[in-house]
Amino acid sequence: MRPGPPTPTIRDVAERAGVSKSLVSLVLRGSAQVREEKRQAVLAAVDELGYRPNAAARSLSERRTRTVGVLLNDMRNPWFVELLDGLNSRLHDNGLRMLLADGHLNRRLGEDLTRTFTELRVDGLIAVGTLPPSEALRTAAGLVPTVVAGAREPTLPQVDVVAGDDQLGARLATEHLIGLGHRRIAHIAGDGVVGALRRRSFETVMREHGLGALAAVERGDLTEEGGYRATVRLLNLPERPTAVVAFNDMACVGALSAAEELGLRVPRDLSLVGYDNTYVSRLRHLWLTTVDNASHDVGRTAAQCLLDRIADPARPARVVLTTPTLEVRGTTGPPGGP
Repeated sequence: MRPGPPTPTIRDVAERAGVSKSLVSLVLRGSAQVREEKRQAVLAAVDELGYRPNAAARSLSERRTRTVGVLLNDMRNPWFVELLDGLNSRLHDNGLRMLLADGHLNRRLGEDLTRTFTELRVDGLIAVGTLPPSEALRTAAGLVPTVVAGAREPTLPQVDVVAGDDQLGARLATEHLIGLGHRRIAHIAGDGVVGALRRRSFETVMREHGLGALAAVERGDLTEEGGYRATVRLLNLPERPTAVVAFNDMACVGALSAAEELGLRVPRDLSLVGYDNTYVSRLRHLWLTTVDNASHDVGRTAAQCLLDRIADPARPARVVLTTPTLEVRGTTGPPGGP
């Protein structure tokens, strides 16, 4: 078989554009120190020759891989979609690429993907969602700039935390239901610090309105099945609730299934509020009232925090909270309404 044409090099690009190799390197790195006509000449030469930078060689020369490791709590959770979109857009604008790993798979297989990221010499690490306590993550945070996104834990030295304001979000959901006239309101609670914050806020708002004795709480999890089982238990109480605030949208979908199985109509017999405003909540046949946790903003802000920490690894850690809003759709209404 005849060999193909030789792969173009940075020297070929420099010769075609009539500039030095160092100037080509500046253009490829996006430097603002290059005159526009020279930049255009280099970019034209790159396009004509079909030149592709050697990522490995560039990493060696810059001592950077231009990659960011992203460890997700569980890839099956739809809430991460918009967060990752915001995260990726900000990183891409700064010449960085994401490497994704599934923390759920990591735990099931007993593997340590965090260590894999450090072995790949990523420029930074972002832990997305509530992850179990991990000595590996603590170790990694001491080696590479690290940010926690969409969760409030773990708390580690020089690790920024970016999340939605969970207390405000739960307050918005609970006050919405009280404003509609509901009194017996239940909450399907989640795990970790985020779960505790949302539950505490729900209970606080109920007490503020003199409804503390009518508040019910059932533990669930992040899944539809968990929401279904928790709702079945709530609806079998002697004084069943007329409204439920779910920990997330998936639990809310489970609650909707439980209500329909038991012959209750939503929202006339039971109002439901989800959390996170995922694409699931916007499906027309579900059309969930839900708290928009500004996940896209969480992603972009987390990316910016990582960029700032890469530039200054010793900067003090900070907690940044985005502001949630309530999206009122078809699963909430007055108790016993039409």
